[in-house]
Amino acid sequence: MKQKKLMLLGGIRYLLPVIKAAHEQGYYVITADYLPDNIAHKYSDEYVNVSIIDKEAVLKVAQEKQIDGIMSFGVDPGVVAASYVQNKMGLPSFGPFESVEILQNKDKFRTFLAENGFNVPWAFGFSSMEEAWQARNNFSYPLIVKPTDSAGSKGCTRVDSEEELPTAIEYAFKYTIGGHIIIEEFLEKKGCSSDTDSYALEGKLKFVSFSAQRFDAKATNPYTPAAYSWPSTFTKEEEGYLTKEIQRLITLLGMKTSVFNIETRVSPSNKPYIMELTPRGGGNRLCEMLRYATGVDMITAITRAMVGDEPDAIEQKPYNGHWAEIILHAEKDGEFVGLQIDSSLPAEIVEEDLWVNPGDFVHGFEAANDAIGTLVLRFDNAEELEKAIADPKQWLNVIIRKP
Repeated sequence: MKQKKLMLLGGIRYLLPVIKAAHEQGYYVITADYLPDNIAHKYSDEYVNVSIIDKEAVLKVAQEKQIDGIMSFGVDPGVVAASYVQNKMGLPSFGPFESVEILQNKDKFRTFLAENGFNVPWAFGFSSMEEAWQARNNFSYPLIVKPTDSAGSKGCTRVDSEEELPTAIEYAFKYTIGGHIIIEEFLEKKGCSSDTDSYALEGKLKFVSFSAQRFDAKATNPYTPAAYSWPSTFTKEEEGYLTKEIQRLITLLGMKTSVFNIETRVSPSNKPYIMELTPRGGGNRLCEMLRYATGVDMITAITRAMVGDEPDAIEQKPYNGHWAEIILHAEKDGEFVGLQIDSSLPAEIVEEDLWVNPGDFVHGFEAANDAIGTLVLRFDNAEELEKAIADPKQWLNVIIRKP
């Protein structure tokens, strides 16, 4: 029997569990991007140097390699090219290419939500700094400025006054791939926002999760997620409403089988919003965390589905405890010295995954790729989790020596 080939776009460490799952299923794994030193390439069977935002170049490689499936997992820039190749080659797909283009462009996505009756903040898209500045009289504050096509909080800034706007616009254009940014209403939230992964099979949601996303106000970029916990801070009614709206969105777009990374929040007026939905696993090991917390293995399921094999059944399961993931990071640039965890932490340390060594230079926490590791924690109750995660510095010390 011919060994099936799975092509993964990207090379970051969040692909490692996907490569492991693919190898366990007997698949041949090809990783592709333009950075040959990325860690995932050390674990794949073959590496191809190609820009993952050049869909025609990726298609050419995919055809030459005669792949059986392709996806981008934890790597946002590769989603459009993966969908393009899926549809061009008749491979198992996330859904229509045109729908994926909508989901991957924040401006198009906001427009689609508004046209189809979803709760949505006001938003405007721009292709130049001059165009954005000239429209400033249309804005109310606070607002947020961000690229339409970046991930990991790159290029995102909250703006509270017109004086702060030019710097934020320039910053967003620095990180856009296609030369477009979006300026939109900054939605205050009730409790915590949610950023987590869910799974659909042939357009039907099989597993839905909601998290409590946390931030470090002292980080270089205070809008980069610094921790997650499960269950969420949403009510059951809010989670039920959002689940129905997520299913409605997937149906309207004709989406099929995928892990979906979904960001949601509830406003202080109790109005739930879908902020982002993209057909890929999220960064920050979200699928792995959900496997710990529920036993649901979306990674193996989507790996099998993407090469045309029948995936294992995925079904909704409850959380087996109260779980938290701490994104280890430095607040400022410097030399990593070590990590100290106080014994008073009232949790089981399920996993400590450190990606740097003493003496390594690390950057301040500006975006997700500045993380230096993760801690997986399990608590006995919600009260202990909330107390510990409200201020991790009371029990966690990331020691950084100033350069």
